[in-house]
Amino acid sequence: MDRSLNKVELKGRVGQDARIIRTENGSMAARFTLATNEVFKGKDNLFREETTWHNVVAWSRKGMPDFEKIRKGTFLEVMGRIKYVKYTDSAGMERTATEINASKIIIPLEE
Repeated sequence: MDRSLNKVELKGRVGQDARIIRTENGSMAARFTLATNEVFKGKDNLFREETTWHNVVAWSRKGMPDFEKIRKGTFLEVMGRIKYVKYTDSAGMERTATEINASKIIIPLEE
């Protein structure tokens, strides 16, 4: 039997301070964006940098840092899986968003 794999590893900088959500049962979640950059050489032989923004969702558990430390500009390593979320926008249109469901977040020591 073939096994499937949904695994993501990202390293980048936080786009805005984490939005922390506390549920009624006491658990916490954090939502934030993470920017990753890729440098490549274009057809004109000039180097270009492309930034990709990722929506990250993390739940408090072992292996997670204090969500208060996830602030704009912080460099993070995020491990998790890709998840597609369907929702209805304010105009009544059904939309799909891509999120990274983080299972582990590392805030490396400053260089």
